[in-house]
Amino acid sequence: MDRAIAGALERALGARVVDASRVSGGDIHDAWRVELADGRRVFVKSARGAGDPETFPCEARGLAWLGEGPLRVPRVLAVEPRFLALEWIERGRPARDADEALGRGLAALHRLGASGFGLDHDNFLATIRQDNAREDDWPTFYGRRRLEPLVRAAIARGASSPSMVRAVERVIAELTRLCGPAELPSRLHGDLWSGNRMHDEQGAPVLFDPAVYGGHREIDLAMMQLFGGFSERVFDAYDEAFPRAPGHEARVPLYQLLPLLAHAVLFGRSYAASAEDAARRALAG
Repeated sequence: MDRAIAGALERALGARVVDASRVSGGDIHDAWRVELADGRRVFVKSARGAGDPETFPCEARGLAWLGEGPLRVPRVLAVEPRFLALEWIERGRPARDADEALGRGLAALHRLGASGFGLDHDNFLATIRQDNAREDDWPTFYGRRRLEPLVRAAIARGASSPSMVRAVERVIAELTRLCGPAELPSRLHGDLWSGNRMHDEQGAPVLFDPAVYGGHREIDLAMMQLFGGFSERVFDAYDEAFPRAPGHEARVPLYQLLPLLAHAVLFGRSYAASAEDAARRALAG
């Protein structure tokens, strides 16, 4: 760990760093297990190169917002533009009812809601800056603040195809029809794939690495279905606690379009075909 970051961490936490070892989870940032002289163990993310100085403060705010719900998230210990220090949570084996606990907990988190579609500040989906300016309705927010910026970014990075762009533009034009029944904004994790879920020492689910905002709850659920890693028991428990609106199965491609476009921006044109396919399936309903 860089000495300057270690020194800043010591000042923020009031204890000397006695050991820092790299751990997994550092795809974008460096990740560390830090041992302090007072016996505490801390998880630390540190900037790799010249990152955006707002990244870690935004993540800390997102964790605090999610932490108002019933599901465990890591407690923020200190944050600066150069690093984010979180409580260390030892990984454990999932409890027998962990899937049901996740489904019920996510339903309760979504029910906490948000003050509108959007957020009072912009934040990040991985390294993509999210425009969270509020809109009065979900279709407008989803088109103007999510799909349109991602399409522009994919074009700018050479990660699109003309047919993909046309398909997504058709989706944006028909969002009022495609988005289904109107709902109040839910409190979203925003990047809920299995890599951002673990189980603690008691086997209970833990969520981390959020990209929060107020939005349609089917966004989180569609993301969970995109890359797998969640059993049907999670979704069954969710629907028992907070049933999804009729037709939600047909809207899964519509809401998987967002992470697929984000993957195209982050990882290149190989995702353009998947995004186009999701857009065409969304239009077909």
